[in-house]
Amino acid sequence: MLELSGINQYYGGSHILRDVDLHCAIGQTTVLLGRNGVGKTTLLRCLMGVLPIKSGTIRFMGEDITRLPPHKRAAMGLGYVPQGREIFPRLTVAENLEMGLGHLKGAAASKIPEELFELFPILKQFLKRRGGDLSGGQQQQLAIARALAGRPKLIILDEPTEGIQPSIIKDIERVLRMLAGRGDMGVLLTEQYYDFAKSLADEYTVLQRGQVVKSGLGANMEADGVRSYLSV
Repeated sequence: MLELSGINQYYGGSHILRDVDLHCAIGQTTVLLGRNGVGKTTLLRCLMGVLPIKSGTIRFMGEDITRLPPHKRAAMGLGYVPQGREIFPRLTVAENLEMGLGHLKGAAASKIPEELFELFPILKQFLKRRGGDLSGGQQQQLAIARALAGRPKLIILDEPTEGIQPSIIKDIERVLRMLAGRGDMGVLLTEQYYDFAKSLADEYTVLQRGQVVKSGLGANMEADGVRSYLSV
């Protein structure tokens, strides 16, 4: 479904991503792990086209999307939940969700999918409430629902548990497990919370100083000593 090959990126003279390879399959959850500052968010921003890459290739559904702008990547089926959620605080919950419909056409572009309220029932209660008035966990649910509104083939989440209360982390885990389990969507997420990552990962990749240092099956994370790459 998604294949990144030899990705390099720089900030000024700093080599941030170093020949990074990554792949994601449909019907699976791929977890990108690493401490703060190792390049996880930069890699996702490159994947979405928000940052141009210095070298390497990005292929999605068999097509080279390396030079495509972000809106075309979204139209192809990439859904993005950025770190910090980045909802529109002055818009209502309904208006935030409608923003996720922007690249769709016809009737699909005018109706919020009812499925989103089955995944996150609290959002239906708060449709007329401004996004900025929600709790952090509710805003994260809204950000995920907004990405899902565009009917992505791959949903990409940057640190979805950051600053979220445990009860909502469990809700997010349940939703992501269900989405991958349907078999028609892939999930890619960055994470520092080891137990959350381990519970979801079909495959994992660890970044350290901008390069891949370990990858494998999620079931082998404990045996592979992945936890040590996240501890301070």
